[in-house]
Amino acid sequence: MSATAKKRISDNIIWIVLVALIIIMSIGNKNFMTISNIKTLLTGESIKGILACAVCFCILTKGIELTLGASAAMIGCITAALCQSVDASNKALSGLTTQLPGIVALLIGLVIGAVIGVLQGAIIAFTGMPAFIATLGGQLICRAGAKIFTKYPVSNLSDSYRFFGSGSVGPIPVIVVIFIVVVILAWFILNHTRFGKSLYAIGGNAQAARVAGINVEKNLILTYVWAGVLAGLAGVLLAGRAGSVDPSSSGLNYELDAIAAATVGGTSHSGGICKISGVVCGILILGVINNGLVLLGVDDNWTNIIKGLIIIGSVTLDMRKNAKRG
Repeated sequence: MSATAKKRISDNIIWIVLVALIIIMSIGNKNFMTISNIKTLLTGESIKGILACAVCFCILTKGIELTLGASAAMIGCITAALCQSVDASNKALSGLTTQLPGIVALLIGLVIGAVIGVLQGAIIAFTGMPAFIATLGGQLICRAGAKIFTKYPVSNLSDSYRFFGSGSVGPIPVIVVIFIVVVILAWFILNHTRFGKSLYAIGGNAQAARVAGINVEKNLILTYVWAGVLAGLAGVLLAGRAGSVDPSSSGLNYELDAIAAATVGGTSHSGGICKISGVVCGILILGVINNGLVLLGVDDNWTNIIKGLIIIGSVTLDMRKNAKRG
């Protein structure tokens, strides 16, 4: 095999894996490739895909974001409470006498997410605290914040709010459309803006980026603002899709699936390497595994074992590539 062919296979190996998984799942269950199941798969993975587009920016700069699932839950609780029926039992905001329009609640959620991102980004940028520690603390705070805000699931939500998570544009679910828009926006930012190019430079060598005139602190803060905004968006979609949001369980471990998707998609934890197309492929691979094994009746524990092995294998390959570059 020629060197060119080997390089093409190496560059597209995750897409080959995705195609192979689709073929295997299709053979294993005839319902896998039906339109309804494909729609279910895409709808189910869209929120995690949005969070993967958030966390890959952080990993690109040698950081991490562990707050995503908890902040999505907290923001989901707050925004859902603003659109809860006035006669609902166990209202989260007992003094609220009217429902806010869904779009207003969505904007409020994005703002809350941005504020969380600013706070976490500032801590990481100006104190030198490892992102793992800062965002782990943020995860605990946000999950506790959701439980303090309401002890009960927030339900009886307005149609305008639920539209974002469960509505459709023709045959296509709105949640999938939003995911596609986020993917395009993330791709554009990383490939066609100064901010995106700065993130690659910071991930490659933060000190060299600083010498080159890049404001490292500012860009790190913006990175976590981006992640926070997408977490806010995910929180609204999460509540809208389910029709309710639980402060204890909603969004639980979603950040881990997002990190897994980014890692499988080739985003390097050594920094400086990320392709949005790879991140999308990563979330599709995990989605096919989740969906396909459910159809095959495989126990959830085995699903997690398979996902864990894939993540470990992906990081191992990444480490070998970096060692060769060195």
